[in-house]
Amino acid sequence: MTRPLAGIVTPLLTPYADDLTIAMDLYLGHAADCLAQGSHYLSPFGTTGEALSNSMRERMSVLEALITSNTAEGAQLLPGAGLCSAGETLDLTRHAVDLGCVAVMLLPPFFHKPVDDDGLYRHYAGLIEALGAKAPMIILYNIPQNTGVAITPALAARLNQAYPEIVTAYKDSSGDWDNTLAVMRAAPGITMFPSSETKLAEGIALGAGGCISASCNSNTRAIRTMYEAAQAGDAAAVSALQPGLEAHRLALQKAGLISGLKSLKAYQSGDARWLNLRAPHCNADPAIGAALAATL
Repeated sequence: MTRPLAGIVTPLLTPYADDLTIAMDLYLGHAADCLAQGSHYLSPFGTTGEALSNSMRERMSVLEALITSNTAEGAQLLPGAGLCSAGETLDLTRHAVDLGCVAVMLLPPFFHKPVDDDGLYRHYAGLIEALGAKAPMIILYNIPQNTGVAITPALAARLNQAYPEIVTAYKDSSGDWDNTLAVMRAAPGITMFPSSETKLAEGIALGAGGCISASCNSNTRAIRTMYEAAQAGDAAAVSALQPGLEAHRLALQKAGLISGLKSLKAYQSGDARWLNLRAPHCNADPAIGAALAATL
């Protein structure tokens, strides 16, 4: 039986130098700090990591650097590997497996629309069959406001039933709590990861595994504390922690989850490289970081 994924996952920001190459020193330092603050796992190249603005080779190089630098072990890495091309998704996934990563987070193929459940099932099943015995655990990544393609409760259940040791988790970034609950009901064999820590305690009470949240880039210690309190059933601690988590998350959302976080990192570290984003984003406003720091 595959051990279920559980815990706090940081979808790492990707810092860039002024020439927009990846600033590996900042990346590795930030990754190490997130682990030290209490993240159970790191997820390079999710949405917060500007994943689709980075090449396959860059994404592979970062995973290699995380491990060869002893910043993280493969067992702590849940990289984003989902692209529209099944072949490229397969290459990224195989590379992650070869480095010892226990799971990958996969967006659905999203360019050709409409896409129905049968087509998405064909995509995921084809990947799993091609990987064979090397298939890692798969986290289905649902963010339809970006992709335009939803991973439905019925599809999640179908994939889990067909591949119960592989399709084992679901990251719901839809912002629709009803969808989160529907997936948990339809696919009880799948571990749910809400994308906001504001739903962490409620989710754990219903059987969720933790959360994969952008806020883990700036608030890991408090989120880890909430996770442990919720796991222990400490209602008083949960009640005391919830307002702070909600205030932190709201401030980040108002500032912009990527640009706001990067501006905050620039302010806290004194390193202006954190302000750099790749197009189509514009660079972060340094004033936002100072305002966020004061608010938080």
